[in-house]
Amino acid sequence: MKNFAQPPAEGHLVTARPLTANPPPLPATRYAEVARVLTRVLLLNVLVAVAKIAFGYGSGAISILSDGFHSLTDAASNVVGLVGVVASERPPDADHPYGHRKYETVAAAAVNAFLIIVIVEVLRNAFNNLTGRSPAHHITIASFMVMVVTIAINLFVVAYESRAAERLASEILLADATQTRGDVWSSLTVIAALIGARAGVPILDPLAALVVAGFIGYSGFQVARATTGILSDRIVISDADLEHVVMSVPGVLGCHHIRTRGAADHVFLDLHVWLPADMRLHDAHALSHVVKDRLMSRYPQIADAVIHIEPPPADRT
Repeated sequence: MKNFAQPPAEGHLVTARPLTANPPPLPATRYAEVARVLTRVLLLNVLVAVAKIAFGYGSGAISILSDGFHSLTDAASNVVGLVGVVASERPPDADHPYGHRKYETVAAAAVNAFLIIVIVEVLRNAFNNLTGRSPAHHITIASFMVMVVTIAINLFVVAYESRAAERLASEILLADATQTRGDVWSSLTVIAALIGARAGVPILDPLAALVVAGFIGYSGFQVARATTGILSDRIVISDADLEHVVMSVPGVLGCHHIRTRGAADHVFLDLHVWLPADMRLHDAHALSHVVKDRLMSRYPQIADAVIHIEPPPADRT
């Protein structure tokens, strides 16, 4: 994963890499491009979901039907993502001085609500099949054709959305690509189960549905881990990396109380900088701007930095 993929795990720091090679577009352009990507992916996900669900109901293949519901959550998450992106596009105002960026993160977290619904439906269908409440069905070549075509579409979606997520530094696109990648693995499991069922082991079909439920649950865990770190203001950029940049500015004696929060592509930073006690206020203020400019140049993902200037403690003078 790239540096904006997920927040660091609890108790560990991640060295954030500067986004200097391909800086994200300006906010207005960025949100428009994210919405455009989500709209295109939404159409493809609806196509995949409809194909699987229709064929699953028509053929009675519980694993294909379950995988179709899995794909349906991809489409639902696209809709939620579009809503979040539209809200995030609004500029800062009196009620939201830090902007509306976290709406996109909330939208990514809302994907999990759809995942829970789908897991329940998949488990219900698998249980009915395992207990004999659903009639046995015949696996045809058409079953394999449907799955192969939809896997090809999903692979394209993963590649397209992952590239867009890196280029636009968007966690909603990355979360959606991660979910679709899980859809690919679950579809491969379904194909393996269909091969077994066609070979005379029909119980593999509902068992594959249970595996699909596991994939869906894992996708939800990944999305929850990424979004929870952002919403709980977990550290985004390593203190040591930021201190290294600050100390590269001539005249700075030290720094402490470094804090970062936000999404990895939209970071808010505040820190205290030690300057000579006899430095004039005007010069100290100017030097703090040098520190700020250097930090934001090194890490373009910093949306704003608040720097408090103070003399060093007695043991540092």
